[in-house]
Amino acid sequence: MGPGGRLSGRVALVTGAASGIGLACAQRFAAEGAAVVGLDRAEAPGAWEGVAAAAPAAPFFVADVRDAAALERIAQVARRELGRIDALVTAAGVAGGGPVHLLSEEDWDRTQEINLKGTFLSVKAVLPAMLEQRSGSIVTIASVEGLEGIEGGSAYNASKGGVVLLTKNLCLDYGRRGIRANCICPGFIETPLLESVLGQEALREFRERVRDQHQLGRFGRPEEIASAALFLASDEASFVSGQALAVDGGFTAGHRFGYTALMGLD
Repeated sequence: MGPGGRLSGRVALVTGAASGIGLACAQRFAAEGAAVVGLDRAEAPGAWEGVAAAAPAAPFFVADVRDAAALERIAQVARRELGRIDALVTAAGVAGGGPVHLLSEEDWDRTQEINLKGTFLSVKAVLPAMLEQRSGSIVTIASVEGLEGIEGGSAYNASKGGVVLLTKNLCLDYGRRGIRANCICPGFIETPLLESVLGQEALREFRERVRDQHQLGRFGRPEEIASAALFLASDEASFVSGQALAVDGGFTAGHRFGYTALMGLD
């Protein structure tokens, strides 16, 4: 949509921007007129070209969301070169889990540090700019697994549940300073992360069962999460704060047991 888009004149910082949901958010925000600052542990040589072509300015940084000093430097660069920070999307994350008695302390710590602590540090880095402006929109990316348990997901579920409640606390703490905070809880989305978990041939049957739990009968697409993030970052959501929005194809709506098939609805 370009200069006349819904984020025209805004500056957005997106973590996990090299692929998947983060990249889709960066692309959509740039198309809507935002200057986008991306960061990821991985390089994004080809993927970021589309963002850079659409955005007024689109610097990309290789950084780990567990590195508080790096996040602070990136936020400072954004403020110095682009003047402000209007939106944050925290899409950086990793999978992790297993039954607790089989889960190592190291795997638990890594999942919490990237998914939960990384969200905390990313938010902390942009808050000085937003507090000074008395405005801003924080969009955290959690998961349906932060709303309800899924077998074998102990570490991941705990980290994403923490993101949901952290986001609600941000709403409470900063709302009177003009800062909105909302959380997106995606269902299972077709991303490299999903492929790394469910892409094995041995898990084909399990993958199909997981897909079937989405009442629309399919996995989601990264651009569908980006559309929700765009709404929350834009003025269209000016009275929306403290919400955990499930974008999940009906995954958390309830359970089916085959009854509708008797009525010809499957």
